[in-house]
Amino acid sequence: MKKLSIFLLALTAFGYSAFAQSSPITVKKSDTRHGPEKGSLLIIGGNVGSQRDIWEKFTELAGGKDKAVLVVVTTASGDSAAYDKKGVEEVKRQTGIKNVTLFHTSDFKEANSEKFIAPLKNATAVYFEGGRQWRIADSYLNTLTHQAFIDVLNRGGVIAGSSAGASIIGSFLWRGDTKGAQVLVGDHTQGLGFLKYSAIDQHLLVRNRQFDLVDFIRNAPDFIGIGLNEATAILVQRDTLQVLGHSFVAIYDYNTIINSGEKHVVNNREDFTASNGPFFFLGAGQKYDLAKRQVIKEPRKPGKADDDQ
Repeated sequence: MKKLSIFLLALTAFGYSAFAQSSPITVKKSDTRHGPEKGSLLIIGGNVGSQRDIWEKFTELAGGKDKAVLVVVTTASGDSAAYDKKGVEEVKRQTGIKNVTLFHTSDFKEANSEKFIAPLKNATAVYFEGGRQWRIADSYLNTLTHQAFIDVLNRGGVIAGSSAGASIIGSFLWRGDTKGAQVLVGDHTQGLGFLKYSAIDQHLLVRNRQFDLVDFIRNAPDFIGIGLNEATAILVQRDTLQVLGHSFVAIYDYNTIINSGEKHVVNNREDFTASNGPFFFLGAGQKYDLAKRQVIKEPRKPGKADDDQ
């Protein structure tokens, strides 16, 4: 972890300016800590299936099924996805959005051309399919396409991704090695950075990955770690995170890991929004303040019992 710590220290100190010097990406000082200043992120833990609340929220944020202009990025699935419209048709079926474009290249030069980014000029939504996240990085990182994705957010649009398409939304590319997903910190380490200073994992509980981000965040205090189980998503608008779906999202914060965060049991009463461990879970409907690194506690409903059931 020593080399990782040095890399993260440099990334934290210089932000993206070092990466942007030879790229068309416009880097601006942000007044948000992690989330986008404009637009929305919908980050899904994989195998979304027919999870209605997630698809309905995506369609709403895209502008509604009749007005949305959706670009589906299939690059993570490999070269065959340039012609296989199965994934695109599934997104169309789940959302009802009529104006949908398949978007694919494995050619860095093509991704850096004005002609290629034409479908993104009027897009209200982008959806990244799953596969291997390093393929997305190889194709789009620090190109005109990358800037065009950012422009969708800046126009108030939504960027969504599932599985590998979720991890690429972060700034540090977790499981980005070309040798396989079992390598946590590999030969590709830069994500597209729509969620700043973050590392995002997916398929969390079904693949027993819940402890994998702990050491990373322990060595990177400025970063937030987010692990999503399948058919579960987070909606991020500015620095507010909200959970959608039927399972859980794990939050990895440095203060929690070093045991200086809020305690799970206070005065012999459980606090369901705190933890005595290296991470804590949030369920559907719960919200988290990424800037303050605090769970947003909803008022307790009258008559709700505090005792164990």
